[in-house]
Amino acid sequence: MTSPLRPQLDLTRLPRHVAIIMDGNGRWAQRRGYNRIRGHQEGAESVRAVVRVARDLGLSYLTLYAFSEENWQRPQIEVQSLMHLLSRYLKKELAELRAQNIAFRAIGALSLLPQKVQREINAASAATAEGAVMTLTVALSYGSRSEIVRAAQELAEQVRQGVLAAQEITHELFAQQLYTKDMPDPDLLIRTSGEYRISNFLLWQLAYTELYFTETLWPDFREEEFLTALMDYQRRDRRFGLTQEQIEIKA
Repeated sequence: MTSPLRPQLDLTRLPRHVAIIMDGNGRWAQRRGYNRIRGHQEGAESVRAVVRVARDLGLSYLTLYAFSEENWQRPQIEVQSLMHLLSRYLKKELAELRAQNIAFRAIGALSLLPQKVQREINAASAATAEGAVMTLTVALSYGSRSEIVRAAQELAEQVRQGVLAAQEITHELFAQQLYTKDMPDPDLLIRTSGEYRISNFLLWQLAYTELYFTETLWPDFREEEFLTALMDYQRRDRRFGLTQEQIEIKA
């Protein structure tokens, strides 16, 4: 059922790129007397719902923080269940992603993932590569500090080889070494579950991103909550360091 909030959105002022820290699956389950796995299963339904809304609205990029580097420290049974859920999602949603012209990609230290999951990620990425309407990016085994260190190492190696001079390194060149080099920075970051932190997610890319925090746990975050976040974004005054007068002149 379509949310009554849709008509209130200004479709000409939607963010181009939305990133989401999907948090609260475990707490959702615990509050209901379920095990944590049930929370992750319900969270997968929220992923499905948000992807559909983003596609319907015409967003160009949606990036979901699904599994961090730190998450490898969780109990093995939970990690295995998360990997199984990921595999199931890729198999179940592949046809719809292709039908909806959505390109799927994953970022992070993907070599740490189980071989089976790596194969399925590669297959889904290849099968949807022509998707031109929206790019769905899932951050897996991802840590932003590691991403930044990796980029610095790559540039340092180019300098060592004499391919690049240190003074030639710019913001733009550095950004080209990141996993997100072919995407614009997020316009809006959403974090669910009432936590007010970034948790090592897209630290470089979030420099001028609008932040939205909600008490809603991820399994309860569906179309209504997503539209509420987008409406809040549309009330923001994004100046990027300029004065309002400068922006008006520029316009």
